[in-house]
Amino acid sequence: MLFRRREKLGFWAKTRAMFWPKRSFARSLRYLQKRVLRLQATPHAIAAGFAAGAFASFTPLIGFHFLLSFAVAYVIAGNMAAAALGCIVGNPLTFPAIWASTYEVGRYLLKAETIDGTAPVGLGHALTHGDFWAVWDPFIKPMLVGSVPLGLFFGVVSYAIIYVAAKSFQERRTRNLLARAELRRRDRAPAAAAAREPS
Repeated sequence: MLFRRREKLGFWAKTRAMFWPKRSFARSLRYLQKRVLRLQATPHAIAAGFAAGAFASFTPLIGFHFLLSFAVAYVIAGNMAAAALGCIVGNPLTFPAIWASTYEVGRYLLKAETIDGTAPVGLGHALTHGDFWAVWDPFIKPMLVGSVPLGLFFGVVSYAIIYVAAKSFQERRTRNLLARAELRRRDRAPAAAAAREPS
């Protein structure tokens, strides 16, 4: 596998790394960039897959982001590995902003009343006992509705960025491979000419 670790991280190390990368956020972003751009697929497939993952990350369907990103990627001919990497858009650092923005946008689109600072009656009981319908109207429904326009917007933006980057990376890699092949051909030319000369 590309960039596989020599030593596997334990559970707590992985948890800590999600909130605070060991080698800075800039290095982690560069690592993610390399993972995405080096995928063996067309620029469209890479960009569409990543966009599908970004879109899925905006939905409140925690635990189903990967499945949703794969489904969307399949429909728009995206790369599945890129879709999985695109889900990194939704992470413990970005989820609070994503959830707040999707809730506010969804509430605006639904013309719903603003929930004051207090939790709805029975919310604690509903969360404790997994009563999904008790939190559907006040929270999940607005977030789900709001996630569609926001997810589409960030999906389109990420598609444009990744497409240009992937196309540029692949063209540069092709030029480098051709240049190396030409150098090897030139290096072999004198030896081949000498071999053809009569002794």
